[in-house]
Amino acid sequence: MRRLPTVSDVAEAAGVSRQTVSNVLNTPEIVRAETTERVRAAIERLGYRPHASARRLRTRRSSTIGVRLDPGADGMSGSLLDRFLHALVERADADGLRVLLYTAVDEDAEIATFERLLDGADVDALVLTSTHYGDRRIPWLVEHDVRFVTFGRPWGEHDTTDRSHRWVDVDGRVGVRAATASLLEQGHRRIAFLGWPEGSGTGDDRRAGWREAMLAAGVPDADMTALDLGVEEDPLDLGIGGRAVAAVAPRPDAVVCASDSLALGARLALGPDVPVVGYDDTPVARALGFPSVAQPLDEVAAAVLELLASDEGDHHRLLAPRLVRR
Repeated sequence: MRRLPTVSDVAEAAGVSRQTVSNVLNTPEIVRAETTERVRAAIERLGYRPHASARRLRTRRSSTIGVRLDPGADGMSGSLLDRFLHALVERADADGLRVLLYTAVDEDAEIATFERLLDGADVDALVLTSTHYGDRRIPWLVEHDVRFVTFGRPWGEHDTTDRSHRWVDVDGRVGVRAATASLLEQGHRRIAFLGWPEGSGTGDDRRAGWREAMLAAGVPDADMTALDLGVEEDPLDLGIGGRAVAAVAPRPDAVVCASDSLALGARLALGPDVPVVGYDDTPVARALGFPSVAQPLDEVAAAVLELLASDEGDHHRLLAPRLVRR
């Protein structure tokens, strides 16, 4: 894979900082002429192609945003992405922006697609979804000075306050905490959490909301251990989560789930007499009539576009979800 020269390469070749290179590209009037000449010589020598994404997005001139089209793991998870993309395209169109969809089977393929799209000037900026621990796409985009926003906060060692990484996310901890609190208010105590194994940024965040509500209600930590269920979802076997919940003895009073897919399995395994709360408020939750935590996808799309178009204010947004009671 051909490696594109980066801002850091230019800075090293010119003997200046990355910020100085950025100043030469965006606000050359504040840089000394000698320094500007040295930086431009390094750019020419390395063949670095600066991206004018921020300027074009602000002026709304022929701006195109690239977004990966992920294959849905099942109909329910695909529904969430479809709704987000629909909201993003609608709002982008209203702002005079275009959205280009691309596919990639893994991170390496996606980074290669970044190079192709940027080298051909097909996109000015990128919107990423499905952030996770060790996400290599983010440092690549930062290193190559590409304008981007992620739907999903940085996880692990990434700095959530880094201004070079703009992100929008929904506070899953708050959503699951509200769902658990609502069940506790109804008198339930043995409330199981059905989520993914530890190590999933999104899953761990939602699990933390369940734990906070349970601890606040005085449920001993030891009792929660048996009720904390982590399973790997399988689109071909939606009963995995249900079997995990059904194996708990004594049976839980209620279940809070990290997704509607898991909630479906729990509902089928335990029956309608055991309250189950899902996450994402998909059509399945509405059809079967179980409560679910809804993500404000219209607000997410609006915030993504705002962060792409402006350098002012905060560089991240953490939005509150809403518990849909049924």
